Amino acid sequence: MPGNSQRKGAVARKGKGNTAGSGGRVRRGLEGRGPTPKAEDRPYHAAHKAKARAERSASGRQTTPTTKRTGRPGSGPEWVIGRNAVLEAMEAEIPVKAAYVAEGAERDDRLREVFRLAAERSTPMLQVTRAELDRMTDGAIHQGLALQLPEYTYTHPDDLLAAALDAESETGRAPLVVALDSITDPRNLGAVIRSAAAFGASGVLIPERRAAGMTAAAWKTSAGAAARIPVARAVNLNRALRAYADAGFTLVGLDGEADTDLAAAEGITGPLVLVVGSEGSGLSRLVREACSTIAAIPISASVESLNAGVATGIALYEISRQRRVP
Repeated sequence: MPGNSQRKGAVARKGKGNTAGSGGRVRRGLEGRGPTPKAEDRPYHAAHKAKARAERSASGRQTTPTTKRTGRPGSGPEWVIGRNAVLEAMEAEIPVKAAYVAEGAERDDRLREVFRLAAERSTPMLQVTRAELDRMTDGAIHQGLALQLPEYTYTHPDDLLAAALDAESETGRAPLVVALDSITDPRNLGAVIRSAAAFGASGVLIPERRAAGMTAAAWKTSAGAAARIPVARAVNLNRALRAYADAGFTLVGLDGEADTDLAAAEGITGPLVLVVGSEGSGLSRLVREACSTIAAIPISASVESLNAGVATGIALYEISRQRRVP
C-alpha cells in the first residue's frame, strides 16, 4: 500500500507510464515480509501475556498468591499479590504504601475485609484497570488485588554500632547485636528480629548480597518487631564484624558441630555479637575466622540441626539468662 508505511519493502517502486494493472509489481514489492504473526506470538499483545500466565499456571508456577519484588532485594518497593496474601498482610499490620484493586473485581468476603481494614488505617485504596494492574505486577496472578509496600530503610552498620554503645552507657547493660550470615529465608530473618527484640538486642546485622531482606514475609514473621528494632545491612559482612570486634565486642559464632557449649563460651556476658550461619553451609570461612569463639547448642543426636530462627532464639535466651545471674 504506497505511502502507508516507512518500512523498507512496504512501498512498491513507481514505474513509468500508467500504473493501472501493476502486473504484480506491488505484490512483488511486498514479498519477504512473511505472514502476520498470531496475536499470542506478539510479545506486547495482551493475548501473548494471557498465554504466558496460562502456561505458568499449568506448570505450577505462581499458582499461590505471593509477593513480588523488582530488582535486587531491598532495591525498591515490594508487591504483595493475591487476595489471601493481601488479607494476611493487612491483618499482620505490615506497612503498606497503597492498595490497588482492579476495576470490576468480584466482591467477596476477603475483598470486603481488605476494604474495611484499609478504611480503618487510612490506607490509600486505588482503583485501576486490570491491564494496569497486570503491568504494575509484571503479569503475576493478582486476582484483582495487590499491595505496594514502602521500601524498607536499612540502618548503616556503623550507626547500629553507635546505637549499641549508646544504649550501654544509658542502661548499664552490655550491648548485644545479632548478625546473620547468608540466611536466605525471610521467615527466618523475621523470627530472628522478633527474638532479638524480645531479649533486648540493639539490632540485627545482615549482608547485602545472597541473604534475605525485609520482605513482606519477614515483616509478618517478626510480628511487628521489625518496626521496633533496626536492621543494618553491610556491603561486606566480614569487614563490618571486624569493626565491631575493634570496638570491643566479642564475636561468638553458632555452629552445631562446635566443641564448645554456648553456655560455657567466654565473653557472652559482655559486649557481644551473636553470629548465626545458614542451615545448609553454616558460617562462611571469613566470617568464621572473624569470630572469637565458635559454640554449639547441645541437641539430641536424632536431630541433625536446628532451624536458624529457632537456634537464635535459644541462644539469645541463654545469653539473657547468664546476664541476669548475679
